[in-house]
Amino acid sequence: MNTLATSLQTYFTTFAHDQRDLSAHTIASYRDTWRLLLKHLASTLGIPADSLDFDAITAANVSGFLDQLEHERGNAARTRNARLTAIRSVLGRALPDCPEHAATITQVLAIPPKRTVRPVIEFLTATEVDALLAAPDPTTWTGRRDHALLTLTVQTGLRISEIRSLTRADIHLGTGPHVACTGKGRRQRITPLTRATVDIMKAYLAERATRPGTALFCGPQGWPLSRDALEHRLAKHLATATTTCPNLAGKHVTMHTLRHTAAMNLLTAGVDVSVIALWLGHADTHSTDAYLHADMAIKQAAIDRTRPPDIKPGTYKPEPDILAWLTAL
Repeated sequence: MNTLATSLQTYFTTFAHDQRDLSAHTIASYRDTWRLLLKHLASTLGIPADSLDFDAITAANVSGFLDQLEHERGNAARTRNARLTAIRSVLGRALPDCPEHAATITQVLAIPPKRTVRPVIEFLTATEVDALLAAPDPTTWTGRRDHALLTLTVQTGLRISEIRSLTRADIHLGTGPHVACTGKGRRQRITPLTRATVDIMKAYLAERATRPGTALFCGPQGWPLSRDALEHRLAKHLATATTTCPNLAGKHVTMHTLRHTAAMNLLTAGVDVSVIALWLGHADTHSTDAYLHADMAIKQAAIDRTRPPDIKPGTYKPEPDILAWLTAL
């Protein structure tokens, strides 16, 4: 076993689990990154994967791997940067134990992440939300389940991973109704539920109690719905909702869009950004600031405050006689 193989085994079997206690999702992501990197190096260098050592992990080879991810596999810059973080994490841990490869490792650690363009957040309006919630068939078990799932997601803004991990014990519908979850970064939080959501969840839980398993939203055998299943169900109901609300056809809606919708509803209601960050489980308000850019009402209010005091606030509308004069030209 060469030095690289020893370092990888030590990282994934000892350091990641015992010392850092990384989540299973993080470990899986880092593992997949190194699997892709080793396959890429074995293919481009013509060396068997089990013979690769630190002398093959050069800045040029790693940059070539990152470019291959972006140009051939079609990965976005954010995915490219996530792969680079995984490579850095393993190499940073190996550096003290492999001083003979310090120059090569340091050059890789110096590779900068690629700058990304942050798109404007897309969310659903109240009319679009109503159309989506009305799409599931109330005469079937899956329709009633999906209606409860979509209602809870739009109101709480839980991530898709958090929705999947919910059990029946995590939702409390008595005094102070709320749902408890463990989110990103192992941050635990409690999100209150509205009266409308409580009524829907009570009816759903009464029916859910007759089915096996502990997952709050489950399949026929009682197992939690997969990410693909959740997105598939959303796409199905989105297609139905588009027939009554054509505006949905022009939007790319995912489960995360419903999370954005919950945040925008809070922002529109005048809730402070710091409270929204706590509601969504953000580590700080930097991630939440993006919702300020998406809310045109806030920007319009800012413009109104900059108008001269003798000018009536609001969007300019020409007088009827001006319109008649322009028409006659």
